[in-house]
Amino acid sequence: MTYSKVYIILLNYNNWADTIECLESVLRNDYPNYQVIVVDNNSPNNSMEYLKAWAEGRIDVWVNPNNPLRNLSFPPVPKPIPYVYYTREEAEKCKNLDLEEKFKSDIPEGVTTKYPIVFIQSGNNLGFAGGNNVGIRYALAKGDFDNTILLNNDTVIKRDAISIFVNARLKFGERAIYGGRIYYYADPDRLWYDGGEFNEWTGRSKHLNIKKLKSEIKNNSNNIKEVNFITFCYVLIPKFILDKIGLLDESYFMYVEDLDYSYKVWKSGYKLYHVVNSEIWHKVGASSGEEEVSEFSAYWYYKNSLKVRKRIKGIKRIISITFYFVTRPVVLFKWLIKKPSIIRSMIKGICNEI
Repeated sequence: MTYSKVYIILLNYNNWADTIECLESVLRNDYPNYQVIVVDNNSPNNSMEYLKAWAEGRIDVWVNPNNPLRNLSFPPVPKPIPYVYYTREEAEKCKNLDLEEKFKSDIPEGVTTKYPIVFIQSGNNLGFAGGNNVGIRYALAKGDFDNTILLNNDTVIKRDAISIFVNARLKFGERAIYGGRIYYYADPDRLWYDGGEFNEWTGRSKHLNIKKLKSEIKNNSNNIKEVNFITFCYVLIPKFILDKIGLLDESYFMYVEDLDYSYKVWKSGYKLYHVVNSEIWHKVGASSGEEEVSEFSAYWYYKNSLKVRKRIKGIKRIISITFYFVTRPVVLFKWLIKKPSIIRSMIKGICNEI
């Protein structure tokens, strides 16, 4: 059987230790043809040097022995793991590709990919969309793949997650994007995302079954179901969709870019599928550097929540934007009680989007 190549793209900003734990889980997955791309968004804490040191076998990341997910990323895979390092310009123009061929024969036994890891330094903090687009442009420039997977660096994956993902794509085709089931890393049996739903009338999206225990979900023989919103914490995007829809909208910087892309896919007549058996665990809040809402994140969230409503057409657009403004006093009152410093950022974000 021929297995098409998959690019797995991770975006790092400062939290290199989480990235390493994620990589340890990815490199023991059972899909036989993939290559990992790690884009660093110009982390000020020297993340790229730590990532290189890990690949060379000079450092490891400690995982609590009592962690029930420890087996997904421990013991460490054999080192050194060959890697190539590119600047953003080199990666997007596919310069020095002979380096990858040079290292292909050096992959240690026990590491499931046959390709060296690709490290890319973006040179600037390009945000979630911009950073991931660097990795996607590199893959498109090489053109040797059928699917890309965007994976948050603060996750660990089940060994068969990628294989199940690709099998779903083979079954339902390239005219769709695919999401998987995501659990809380800190509460491994509790769901964070189990498919998503977007309401055009209100402009709101939601995670289905969020905070429910896996045992509370009724068994369903249909392990793949159609949805209209996928979180890009974990998403498979076929090359066909990238060619038709394009890259992520970098004007979002952070938050809501996944809803925007999901909406474009849906409204272009393509499908979105939730693959229940493709399972990962997410350290919710880690990729943005905090569990709680900050002034910086509030600015982008409230700005982009209005921005995405402008993509809706007709009467639904008018009603969803009206709903947004009608509900803002309630949100303002919430932050006044909980964290007043958020209010200024929220108002600034909204004003900059009007």
